[in-house]
Order: sequence, then C-alpha cells, then structure tokens
Amino acid sequence: MCSDCNWQKKIDTILAQAGNRVDNVTGAISMPLYFSTAYRHEGLGKSTGYDYSRMTEPTRDVLEDVLAKLENGCKAYAVSSGMAAIQLVFTQFNTGDHIVVSDDLYGGSFRFFDLLTKHYHLRFSKWNGNDYQELDQLLKDDAKAVWIETPSNPTMKVIDIAAVATHAHEVNAQLIVDNTFYTPLIQQPLNLGADIVVHSATKYLSGHNDLLAGVVICKSEATAEEIGNNLITIGSNLSPFDSWLLIRSLKTLPLRLHKQEENAQAIVKDLKNSDLVESVLYPGRGGMISIYVKPAVNVDRFLQHLQVLSFAESLGGTESLVTVPAIQTHANLSREVREAAGITDNLLRISCGIEASEDLIHDLNQSLTIASDKVEVNENGK
Repeated sequence: MCSDCNWQKKIDTILAQAGNRVDNVTGAISMPLYFSTAYRHEGLGKSTGYDYSRMTEPTRDVLEDVLAKLENGCKAYAVSSGMAAIQLVFTQFNTGDHIVVSDDLYGGSFRFFDLLTKHYHLRFSKWNGNDYQELDQLLKDDAKAVWIETPSNPTMKVIDIAAVATHAHEVNAQLIVDNTFYTPLIQQPLNLGADIVVHSATKYLSGHNDLLAGVVICKSEATAEEIGNNLITIGSNLSPFDSWLLIRSLKTLPLRLHKQEENAQAIVKDLKNSDLVESVLYPGRGGMISIYVKPAVNVDRFLQHLQVLSFAESLGGTESLVTVPAIQTHANLSREVREAAGITDNLLRISCGIEASEDLIHDLNQSLTIASDKVEVNENGK
C-alpha cells in the first residue's frame, strides 16, 4: 500500500522510471515491446482492454501516460510524425472555421494550413505575437482557435502563453501551442492556460536523429475524447517499436537538454563577439540559436567547411546541426513572405548537440573565417 500517495515525483524521476514496474509477471525493468496487432478474447464481452492495436496498444499506452504527465495533461496521443500531430489537432475543426496563427512558424505548418485552405476552406489569419489589440480583432471574427509556437521557428520569437490564453478564452477559442523547441522541461503550456500542446517528438523528445514521431496532449477530457476518437478513425498511431524507442529516449531527455542548453549559451556568448555575425537570436533557454551572418560570409562555403556540425534539416538531436531555413524548412514560402518574416538567405539556424562546447565554437569560427575569404583555401578545400 502507498505510504505517501500524494507524492509528486519530479520530471527527471518520471522519465528515468518510464516503463519500469509495468510488467508485474516478470518484473522487467525495461518496458517490454508488444508487436501484436490483435488480442485474444476469452468470450463475448470479455476483453483484456486490448482489442486492436490501432485503438490501444500496451507499449504506446505506457508512452502516452508518461507524455501526459510531462505536460500535466489528462491524455496524450503518440502519432507517426510531427505533421501527423498537427493533422490530428485539426480534425476538430469544420469547413469555414477561422484559426488565428502566429506569423513565425515551422514552414511545414504553413504548408499544411495552405492545403486546408485550398481543399477544405478553413480560414487562417496571421498574428504578429505581441499586439493584443490586433489579436482581439482577429478573434472577434468567430475564431475557433489560436495556434502559436514559442519560441518560434526560426526567429526565436517569444510569445506570452498565459496572455494569449486569456484573450482566446474570452471568445471560447482554444489555445494550441507547439512546444517542440522548449520541451516540458522548460515550459508547460497547459499550466499556463493552453488547451492543447503539440510536439514534433522527432526532435528533442526522441533526441537521437533516428526516430519520426509526434505528440498531442490535451488539457480537458472532452477534447481528449474527441481527438482520441478521430485518431482511431484516421489511424496515424505511432508503431509499437517506435513507441518503445521513444520511451527509451525520454529517459535521457533532462541530461541531453541540460548539455544542449549549456552549449547554446556558450556559443551565443562567443558569436555575439564575432565580427562575421550580424546578430544572434536566442530566447534565453534551450538549445536552439539563429544567427544572421554578415554579407562577407559565403553561406555555401561556410557549410562545406564545417567539421563537427552538420548541414542538415532537423533539430534537437545529440549531433549539432546547421539549417538554412530559406532553402530548407521554409522553402515552400514565397521569397516575399520569407523576407517579411526575417527569413533571409543569411539566416542560419543552429541546433546544439551534446558535443564539447569548445569544439562547436572552434568549428563555427573556423568555418566562418574560411567562408569570409580571410583564409586562402586550396583546390582540396584545405
């Protein structure tokens, strides 16, 4: 019997213990992996609670329970990608519904919103993230929800979640927050008034650049029930093996994020003193940085001479990556829209990994120097 049933364990403990004390038959410490899609019934009306894996599945259930606890939600749903998570949230809405979205988001979100506008006639309005009079005017147009990222991708804009929740709830609109960049270890949007949290679990939650997954976490039982029923219908659930991998990955999230944030802060301090960097965008927490390099820097040359960081399109993993949003994550936007949002050709996004900060700083500086023609490079690139 529990001697202290009100004991609220810390997030680090919840993550480290994920999957433990689940298998009471064998006492397995590591969460067992269940591959079965079908489950045997002993007779009519008799079920173990598992019938068909698209509906419920033991490995995924444990993962979803941990994810719900992380964000202090009533229910979490693990799906096949971050985009699948966004799609699942939008199954709540109907043709003609109006959604207010912040103007700096992952490019794939905008691409999906364009699809919803073209084929399903949803209406989207962009908001700059800080003018609340403008937000109120947009909300008055029968808005059903507000969708924000904070910090935003890629210009690291920070939005006051609690303030947006207050304004949205005045007109009975939902607040949906993409919490991919900060993770529940830095901010918990549901505690600040949000109704739904979304993660691309491909990023920090899995954290090893080897797993594609998404998460939707709900604050209310009513919202969770609707989204859960819709998930059973569309069937984008995360597979058992990927669920198991994500459980394993979550165990080291606090350790990884601590090192990634430490690296980011060291890099920010150094690059702010670089005469080859125009400006550094960093929200103060987390492992994501964006920088504008000066015109003297040839971006392609810079990318080709990196020795530790990799030029690749993702974030949140153990390996440090550099992304060029204008030609990668936000390439589907027109140049006019990109530049209005500050996504210019000289904007680079850095996802800090867990390497030694000294090596990351040295790599960035040596490549910036070569790319600015301050060092002669021979035909072999040396």
